[in-house]
Amino acid sequence: MAQIHKPEAERVLEPREALAVRFAEKLALDFREVDAAFKAELREHFDDAEISELGLMIGQYMALGRMLVIAGGDKMACEIYDPEASY
Repeated sequence: MAQIHKPEAERVLEPREALAVRFAEKLALDFREVDAAFKAELREHFDDAEISELGLMIGQYMALGRMLVIAGGDKMACEIYDPEASY
């Protein structure tokens, strides 16, 4: 989480972690980018059950985030902690 704000090229993540983050970004920003090539890349690192679980968890957290915004909870939450930021 501490690296999520960084550009993809600057993140230091294990390959599976980096791919899971890319999957979440694609689902959040434009799910149509999850094309055959990206699905093949997912299958190189995850089995079908893991891909399903990732997709369901990503969707769950996206929905929760949107509900928090609707309810105004985003106004009460703090920003993501960035240990490298100078506050």
